[in-house]
Amino acid sequence: MNPITVNVEDKLFQNRYRVDTGRPHIRIKDAEVCTNDCAVQSCTFVCPAACYKTEGNGSVTLITDGCLECGSCRILCSDHGNIEWEYPRGGHGILFKFG
Repeated sequence: MNPITVNVEDKLFQNRYRVDTGRPHIRIKDAEVCTNDCAVQSCTFVCPAACYKTEGNGSVTLITDGCLECGSCRILCSDHGNIEWEYPRGGHGILFKFG
């Protein structure tokens, strides 16, 4: 019997995200904290939607489109307190296809 494999990208593609233009629900307070004070930058590999990316110069960029609103980033960054996170306004954010 073959094991069932799941492609995360295919599953995420089934969800929809309604962008609240000009009003992101997450933001990095101070980019210098990510670059200089956070050696691990765990948000870049723990975010299931890959909203955080490490750039070539060591800085972290954030694209909130597609965020699953799980809150992992704010929990991981609690030592630095460098993530400002709130739920999107009503009607915006993640629209799960199956739930």
